Amino acid sequence: MSERLWPVAIAGDWRGMRVMLRPLRARADRAEFVRLRAQNAAWTREWDSTSPTQQAPVSFAQMVRQQDRQAARGELLPFAVAVDGELVGQMHLFNIVRGALRSAGVGYWISQRYAGRGITPFALATAIDHAFETVGLHRVEVNIRPDNHSSLAVVRKLDLRDEGLRRAYLHINGQWRDHRSFAVVREDLAAGETMVGRLRTTYPEPV
Repeated sequence: MSERLWPVAIAGDWRGMRVMLRPLRARADRAEFVRLRAQNAAWTREWDSTSPTQQAPVSFAQMVRQQDRQAARGELLPFAVAVDGELVGQMHLFNIVRGALRSAGVGYWISQRYAGRGITPFALATAIDHAFETVGLHRVEVNIRPDNHSSLAVVRKLDLRDEGLRRAYLHINGQWRDHRSFAVVREDLAAGETMVGRLRTTYPEPV
C-alpha cells in the first residue's frame, strides 16, 4: 500500500445522515472515544475481541499511534465511524494481505444509540468499495459469531456469501468462539456495480 492511502477519509450520505469513515485523532477524539466506549461497555462486551494472554493496557494515544503505524505499513485501515460529525463507532480493515491473495478482514462496532438505522451496513459497503477500488484488494471477509444476530443482519443486507463455520476462530469476551465466515470478491459484483449501490437498490431511501 502506498503512503497516500493513509490517512484517508471516506464519506457518503445515507438516509439524511452524513456517514464518514476517518482516522482517529490522538488528541481531538480522546475524550469522546473514551466516553463512547464507557457508555457502550455492556452493549459491546459480549462481542469484543480479547487476548488469550495477559497484556499490559495501552492508552488511547498509544492505541492510535500503533494503529497508524500499522496503517502506514499497509496492514490495517483503522477507521472511526462518524455520523454528522459525531463519533459513533469503528470499522477496521485488518490483516491486509497483498501478493496472490489481496485480501482483508473487517471488524466493526457501533454505539447502541445508533444501532438499527442502517449505518453499519452503509459503512461496511463503503469500506468494501474502498478496499476494492482504491486499495486494490480482491476479497473482503467478515467473521461473525453465530449468535450475533445484529451483525448477521448487516452482512445479509449486503448479500455477502456465507462460507461456513470456523471452529474456535477468534478469542472473544474471554473465550475462543466459533464464527461464521462471510465474504465478497470483486467478481461477485457486476460491471460498474458497487456495494453501496447494491445496498441503495435493495433498501431504497424512504419516500
